[in-house]
Amino acid sequence: MTVTTATQTKPKPATPPTDDTILGKAYDPQITRRLLAYVGPYKRNLLAALFFMGLATASSIAGPYIVKVALDDGVAQKDAGVLSQAIALYLVASLVMWVGTYLRVRIMAYTGQSIILDLRRELFDHLQALSLGFYSRYAVGRLVSRVMNDVGVLREMITWSVVAVFRDVFDLFGTLFAMLFLNWQLSLVTFLVLPVMAVATEIFRRRMRTAYRLVRSAVGWVNAVLNENIVGVRVVQSFSREDHNYRVFGADVNGNLLRQNNLATLIASIFFPTIDFLGSLALGLVVWLGGLAVLGAVSFAGAAPITAGTLVAFALYIDRFYNPIRDLAQRYNNFQATMASGERIFELLDTPVEVLDAPNARDLPPIRGAVEFDHVGFHYSDDPTAVLEDIVLNVKAGQTVALVGETGAGKSTMVKLVSRFYDPTEGAVRIDGVDVRTVTQNSLRRQMGVVLQDPFLFSGTIRDNIAYGQLDAPDADIEQAARAVGAHEFIMALENGYNTLVGEGGAILSGGQRQLISFARALLADPGILILDEATSSVDTQTERVIQSALERLFKERTSFVIAHRLSTITRADKIVVLDKGRIVEEGTHAELLERRGRYFELYTMAFMERV
Repeated sequence: MTVTTATQTKPKPATPPTDDTILGKAYDPQITRRLLAYVGPYKRNLLAALFFMGLATASSIAGPYIVKVALDDGVAQKDAGVLSQAIALYLVASLVMWVGTYLRVRIMAYTGQSIILDLRRELFDHLQALSLGFYSRYAVGRLVSRVMNDVGVLREMITWSVVAVFRDVFDLFGTLFAMLFLNWQLSLVTFLVLPVMAVATEIFRRRMRTAYRLVRSAVGWVNAVLNENIVGVRVVQSFSREDHNYRVFGADVNGNLLRQNNLATLIASIFFPTIDFLGSLALGLVVWLGGLAVLGAVSFAGAAPITAGTLVAFALYIDRFYNPIRDLAQRYNNFQATMASGERIFELLDTPVEVLDAPNARDLPPIRGAVEFDHVGFHYSDDPTAVLEDIVLNVKAGQTVALVGETGAGKSTMVKLVSRFYDPTEGAVRIDGVDVRTVTQNSLRRQMGVVLQDPFLFSGTIRDNIAYGQLDAPDADIEQAARAVGAHEFIMALENGYNTLVGEGGAILSGGQRQLISFARALLADPGILILDEATSSVDTQTERVIQSALERLFKERTSFVIAHRLSTITRADKIVVLDKGRIVEEGTHAELLERRGRYFELYTMAFMERV
């Protein structure tokens, strides 16, 4: 029996998650060290990838020099043998570069995916261990974003960017060495544009950082609005808001994403052609001065004569010299996003599990079902306000106890303490005289059955959902449980019977049908303690009649806690416990409490008048 007060709240505009807009540092040593810990088991793969990368890069850098030899020692000297050897060597270098690149990509793709597999496994395992208090504070959408989006950012970083940065640095310094080896004077001419390039890169980095943050913010806004409209599609269609929502999404939300992407594209469209132009300018200066030197019009003091082959090799090296600079500038934002994603992932992994098994916890033996609340008090870790205060209650094995009171009185919290989803901050909860904190959570919860107000079905068949708590249950037992709760008839009326796919959340079934499936699931699990948390509130009166006999069977020979507002469920309880503001104010049978004309009498009378 629950009394609720309807309140009207002003809808808040959808806004993107604020922590998704944070880019973080380009390099955070603490996060980097933690990421490297996941790379540790695959360090041989990484070293192999670096080896093949070095081999491919060295072959690539050797290419222009081989061209120089072919032109100067082959073509200029009219030596066909040298030319043939140079061409053959060039082809070998190209083949080595192809093989090295292929193996590097294959190794890093496998390594990156394996690391992400390990990280997602750890995240999934941690999420399953986290207590209910965490999920009351953390939005599901943010969790999915951590496991999918942020881990995806790390995958891109580990799979491609790490080795690519080494490749770019190796390319840059290898090309620099080759250019200085060929002709240091022409190299200095090439470096004349570097100061301008450095300024352009710094401007790009700052502008792109801001633009990238705005893009991430816009993406977050799109995701938030999209999620809100999909989840609330019934309300949207009921109030014919489709056209209005379409206009808002198109012009404001999606339009904002378009504008921010266009801004980022504009910055990139200015920067990269600028780098190309500066590279072309350097190439033009080298070809002009080098060409004059080849013709004998100018000479460089202290330098060997410049040949046509040297000039061509220099032209090829210049293009290779500026490509790594452009690539490194482009990867700066990738590193920032990686640091931010890594910070969010490790923040989630570092979230402490509030309810842990004691170091010496033992398995709970088969329970009889006696439950004792010994001066129990409870408040949430982030709120000192007491939810329960000095709860003293003794429930005999096999009794059915109804918990009644207004919304927020502490009914659901009491049954969560029995299941040890929370630990009491004061006192103790005992089952058969055993403090639930001294036994393992698995052994405790395996002997409990819970049916919630909003029954949740998992994607799969009806058979899978009924057998969720008993995976090895034979088909005969599954069907028997369904018959016992009155679900067999509607199940067999479906096209594929027990093999019918229910869809996400049981979408193809009505609320009452989903509830019947959840009752069958609880019955099949054969729990020692049964908890019904507003379990009949979502079914109509006719369906309730169907499951009344099922409830009697569920309650038989097991301890049951019932939170309900249906009079038929409450009045049949062996004991009714009335809570008010976290305290027990009355307890007794239905007849005893009515006779006292106290708080229960007020709640009962109010509920009876509402039904009339």
